[in-house]
Amino acid sequence: MRPCSRCSRSERVETMGFEVTAPPARTGPFALTGVTLVSGDRDGSVQADRTILVGADGVIARIGSDADTPVPVGHRSIDLAGTWVIPGLINAHAHLFSDGKPLPPILLKESAQGLVSAFSHSPLGAALFKRRTRANVRTQLHSGVTTIRSVGDVRYEVVGVAEEIEAGKYLGPRVLASGPLLAVTGGHGAPQIALTADSPWEARRNTRRNRQHGVKAIKISATSGVTDARAIGYAGRPEMTEEEMRAICEEAHNAGILVAAHAQSKEGIVAALRAGVDTIEHGAGMTPEIVELFHRNPRSLRGTSALVPTLLACFPLVKFDREVTGISDISKANAEMIWESMLQGIQDARDNGISIGMGTDSALTFVTHYDAWREMDLAVRYGGLTRAQSLHAATAVNARILGLDAVTGSIEPGKAADLVVLDSNPLDDFRALKAPRMVVARGAIIDHPSVTRFPELDARLDTLWVTDTQHQPERPPRAPCTVPP
Repeated sequence: MRPCSRCSRSERVETMGFEVTAPPARTGPFALTGVTLVSGDRDGSVQADRTILVGADGVIARIGSDADTPVPVGHRSIDLAGTWVIPGLINAHAHLFSDGKPLPPILLKESAQGLVSAFSHSPLGAALFKRRTRANVRTQLHSGVTTIRSVGDVRYEVVGVAEEIEAGKYLGPRVLASGPLLAVTGGHGAPQIALTADSPWEARRNTRRNRQHGVKAIKISATSGVTDARAIGYAGRPEMTEEEMRAICEEAHNAGILVAAHAQSKEGIVAALRAGVDTIEHGAGMTPEIVELFHRNPRSLRGTSALVPTLLACFPLVKFDREVTGISDISKANAEMIWESMLQGIQDARDNGISIGMGTDSALTFVTHYDAWREMDLAVRYGGLTRAQSLHAATAVNARILGLDAVTGSIEPGKAADLVVLDSNPLDDFRALKAPRMVVARGAIIDHPSVTRFPELDARLDTLWVTDTQHQPERPPRAPCTVPP
């Protein structure tokens, strides 16, 4: 087994009970020369023939033209002429308990939820989900995601993996773990990935419980969801009261922790924003009050809130037949309703200058851990963003939303060397991200990133991309984006 140069130990990734030796990483100081720099700003700035100098601390020291930026003595020079470099991607809405392959229909039945939950929370289940988490964060890293926010975990397995990464036990992305999401009894996510409460005090207590376990994010279920909908039109129904959500936000904000809210209706969104949530996940059409609260939210941690759409989670459920996805006719009808509602939410956010981030909802049906490019592409074809704006959302905007903009999200001196090296320009086609040439995470280089793919799943998804690119967009063109820099 080869040593990992970052932590001087063998880097092993366990998945489904098997050990997999990961490719070793190299660390600085080093110089990437001859690259074309795709800055990730909203205008799509590109600079050719650049040299990026990275120090031994994994921080970018200098960026300049090849001609004017000599490689210092002691730096390893890596010639990457003919490649494009972008900032490491940030996935602001991820789950890590599954791999994205459709579950057997029997496990989706309401009658099976109790058994599934009992196994998940057993010692055997805890060990399984920790191994899965290790494997899934590695997959995201090798696909170019250098920062992840989890938004609903079985228990605290993601917290444990994040701590192991920070301790240098193995190479991984920067992980902001949420632990279980917070819901009402019988609400969205319960009981599999949620702690439940039915009063403001119980909601506050569950927030404290998550804090005591070391979470770096909090997620709440403001409304019901698609796959657990009990009737047509049920998705988006408000579940948690404004008072319960306010108690959660106060408790989290006292510790400097941001709060995300699953919210898929106007009623759920306005209550969550009034309570002080920092990000609305998924979203829906907006009222003037909602727009105002996104811009000026006195109860949020920083005084504003942002939208994190997750189009990829709904897209296959809408486009595929139920025989493919395994969902019920009720879930299918709700998915179609929520899809249109999310698209309206993105349009309203764009029209009103509300910050739009990027999250894949990884682990859900047909949402793998290596397909962030699909979410970015859907934001262009259905959300009305340009490719430059979509890349900006997945890098600099997400960094600002998560409070990490002083550390990552762009390629500039003083920030962590979180980089993705590609063989073609992603601003021409996000498929460039399917097979990165190199990934750099906080200065640790993965020379030949690789992921385990699911060919049948990929082939099915690719049919949707082929069909859609042969026709005009389903929704009319929209006005230029007014998202702030």
